[in-house]
Amino acid sequence: MFDEDRVAALSSQAAAAGITLGMRRGGVATIAPSATLLERQPSKEDVARDAIMLALLQFTPEVAQVGQSDAVMDVTASLRLFGGHAALCRQVKALITKLGFSIKLGAGPAALGAWLLAIAPARRGGRRRRTIKPPTLARTLDRLPCLLLNSAVPHAEWLENIGCRTLGKLRALPRAGLLRRTTEELVAELDRAYGALPDIFEWVVPPPTFHVRAELMERIEYADAVMADTNRLVLQLVGWLAALKLAVTRLALGMEHERGRTAIPPTEIEVALAEPSWREDHLMRLLKEKLSRVELSAPVIAVYLKALQFVDMMPATESLFPEPGGSASDFMRKMELIVARLGKDNVLAHVRLAEHRPGTANCWMPVVDKRPKADVQQENAPRPFWILDKPIQLITRDNRPFYGSALKIVDGPEIIESGWWDDATEIRKYYVAQGTDGTCYWLFQDRSVDPIWHLHGFFA
Repeated sequence: MFDEDRVAALSSQAAAAGITLGMRRGGVATIAPSATLLERQPSKEDVARDAIMLALLQFTPEVAQVGQSDAVMDVTASLRLFGGHAALCRQVKALITKLGFSIKLGAGPAALGAWLLAIAPARRGGRRRRTIKPPTLARTLDRLPCLLLNSAVPHAEWLENIGCRTLGKLRALPRAGLLRRTTEELVAELDRAYGALPDIFEWVVPPPTFHVRAELMERIEYADAVMADTNRLVLQLVGWLAALKLAVTRLALGMEHERGRTAIPPTEIEVALAEPSWREDHLMRLLKEKLSRVELSAPVIAVYLKALQFVDMMPATESLFPEPGGSASDFMRKMELIVARLGKDNVLAHVRLAEHRPGTANCWMPVVDKRPKADVQQENAPRPFWILDKPIQLITRDNRPFYGSALKIVDGPEIIESGWWDDATEIRKYYVAQGTDGTCYWLFQDRSVDPIWHLHGFFA
């Protein structure tokens, strides 16, 4: 990669061919004519850096940028949650790999010290890049080149003349003489590396809304082929949700097509979740099901992801007596997967409306939609498990309703007078009746001169 006509970054194959940092374009063309030459694009670097910072927020809210392409994380409070420093480092590496980048990772009790471990050149036999205790960090840093400190570079000639090439030798110099020969910045940076002084960073602040976009490397003609790019956007969403302690309930994935005279609107799919979620695997599973059923009208050149609706995060609690077969959240995740495959209008749930009339108080609606609240009076009044679509007119014997046997009134009446606003007025008296075999029925009479008994439901 070239920056101002000089090599700023190179691969291991390029280094083996003799290319070095700072070499001019002409020299590269002479040594390795078949090498691929790329120009540095600071704008795309900024987008990539912001994506990494946002995704890292899922591990800790304290993420800060150091320099142009480096980042530090304070994971002191997150170690136990993610299984210790070794497991956390593996998860961070896996995250960066999913985002499409490589990483040099260092860990230690001091942020600057961990950064030095990460950028230190490799040596034969490997180099320790993760430490836990301050004494181990000090012994490891003592063997590193002192010119890794930015403030030591201006004094490189003097340090070379006195034979001070490592951080250990630099730290062993008399402090008063070091201050006279160098600067206070060098001494302070040295102390921060070993943890003698605290580090102060400006932590990343996540935006109040989530809308990220990524351009594709090539045109894609099938919707399910954008899964890798979609995963990168979902990782950023997970970091954003974790930082703000939110859970998403509705999101939109858009696929942009060619621009110009033949431009067409983006293809956008919306995902509604029955239960709020902030898990990468759950969101990816739903998006994968949605994308598998999308037919594109034109190739895709970019994708974007928006969080349309979100709520406060409610982490799952470990119950002393867990429900058999999984929790309610597990059930809803399965229902969301079924909805993604069959369609929203093909998976319905029974709900009760805030309506006094029994015949219109029940309806079916998509299981992922927010359900209306039932009327308080209905909750307190007896309602049968099975309500008939069309009431059955009963005969009477000895002035008592008859259905297989004479029925005895055990509760009631509950007077319902409603429906005047839609020309379906009902004025009824409802009773709970019991047969000789103990079966309970739900009966009603119209409030008329000669009321007739009707059977409307059966109690379980």
